[in-house]
Amino acid sequence: MKNKTYNKKKIMVVFLCAAVILAALIGRLVYLMIFDAEYYQELARDLHEREREIKAARGEIVDRNGVVLATNRTVCTISVIHSQIEDPEEVIEVLCRELEMEEETVRKRVEKVSSMEKIKTNVDKETGDKIRNYGLAGVKVDEDFKRYYPYDELASRVLGFTGGDNQGIIGLEVKYEEYLKGTNGTILTVTDARGIELAEDRIEPTAGDTLQVSLDYNIQSYCEQAALKVMEEKQAEAVSILLMNPQNGEIYAMVNVPEFNLNEPYELNTGVEEESLTDEELQDALNQMWRNRCINDTYEPGSIFKIITSSACLEEGVVSLEDTFFCPGYRIVEDRRIRCHKVGGHGQETFVQGIQNSCNPVFMDIGLRLGSDRFYEYFEQFGLLSLTNIDLPGEAGTIMHKKEDIGTVELATMTFGQSFQVTPIQMAVTVSSIINGGRRITPHLATAVIDDSGEVVEEFEYEVKKGIVSEETSETMRMLLESVVAEGSGKNGYIEGYSIGGKTATSQTLPRSANKYISSFLAFAPAEDPQVIGMVIIHDPQGVYYGGTIAAPVLRSIYDNVLPYLGIEKN
Repeated sequence: MKNKTYNKKKIMVVFLCAAVILAALIGRLVYLMIFDAEYYQELARDLHEREREIKAARGEIVDRNGVVLATNRTVCTISVIHSQIEDPEEVIEVLCRELEMEEETVRKRVEKVSSMEKIKTNVDKETGDKIRNYGLAGVKVDEDFKRYYPYDELASRVLGFTGGDNQGIIGLEVKYEEYLKGTNGTILTVTDARGIELAEDRIEPTAGDTLQVSLDYNIQSYCEQAALKVMEEKQAEAVSILLMNPQNGEIYAMVNVPEFNLNEPYELNTGVEEESLTDEELQDALNQMWRNRCINDTYEPGSIFKIITSSACLEEGVVSLEDTFFCPGYRIVEDRRIRCHKVGGHGQETFVQGIQNSCNPVFMDIGLRLGSDRFYEYFEQFGLLSLTNIDLPGEAGTIMHKKEDIGTVELATMTFGQSFQVTPIQMAVTVSSIINGGRRITPHLATAVIDDSGEVVEEFEYEVKKGIVSEETSETMRMLLESVVAEGSGKNGYIEGYSIGGKTATSQTLPRSANKYISSFLAFAPAEDPQVIGMVIIHDPQGVYYGGTIAAPVLRSIYDNVLPYLGIEKN
């Protein structure tokens, strides 16, 4: 009896264990079929489906007249599908020869067991077509796009460039990425268990929209030529030129020479051998090369800033055109002897003559009449403590004293554009607001977005702030600055038949002991109704470095060609 009972217990234990195992298996099967079904369906799809991306054509960038400044070139991506390769050695041999790649690299990728392996991207179309014509099983040649800049270096820091993924890196390319990028398409291939293709489904890409900008190819080209010429003549470190419409902020040209080749953006334009640099040094050098001096770098504006000082003092009523001053060649301010550029002094002069002569003591006098508090408030009113909000990335802000730190000496030096720093675009915009009737415009490049049918789908609008100065002050400043070019320090910018207003400047970089200078000239035309404002900045010229001597003739030569081109007739 005991054995029978014992056997029954054993049987019951085995039965229960089998039941538990069977229940667990059924539970697992139910879980896999119901709750985890989607996961395994996805795995099954991955085994039989391959998805390849088709890059969208990036939208073009065109100038104000429709000249294409950035477009696309068809390139190819070469890939292999391991399971479909019939003759690996032939595939390796052909790809090594046509793609000019090392056998070891190609072999490693061809023999790798994967659903699809890229061999090389951005292969020119001619080579891609050649490889396709071999008809090699398992080799795929897909066409996509690479960014192409027809004019290589033209407006390089303005246009910017794209990376390997066709996304914008700097300039307009990154600022307007959402309009330019388009939507990528896909190729979905279905295979059987042996990897043989059964069907192919395509979702076509949608090209990006065209971005129209205010740049003018002809004006930009001419300004770049003029900048290169003076840079070579003066053996300067760099030259920047900016041309803009002071009424609405449209930028016609923005030059920073030496420019770099947009089709080879990782090649230094300095002549330095890249192999001699560490990776960190090379990246620093590239970052410097890509900087746009017009918006990314600040400098002491020098005597051009006297335009702002004059406007503030006229607006406040602390000076009149008839006021007289005496310049012995310097002013003693507290314990400092601050000199005029004319060592012997200008002697007795009116306020008008003080502007024409660019006399520092005159501006120190009127600035001290205004006082540091009001001077700072006008600094704010003119927008100098804010960004211009130009539609390019990386705009630098003004480097300025704190209000409570502006003493008599600081105020005296600030009146003629020293001891603080601004960007060139900030100076151009601020002077524009003074000469256009008191409206602070937003400088910009993008004007419209155009679809593939040529229809304008969006026009950009930009903020305008009114009341910067009164119309009366604006009119007076136009008259004063015209006299500077006609009779004063800006006479090298004069063009017969045109009324041009402007101001020269020569400022010293920090540290002062380096004896490096920045020469500049800002001018607008016609003086009575400004339609274009231009600025030339020459960094560290050798020999004569005065703005009126070397920068003014550059802008004169530009205006001599650009003013008739813009339809501005001689009087």
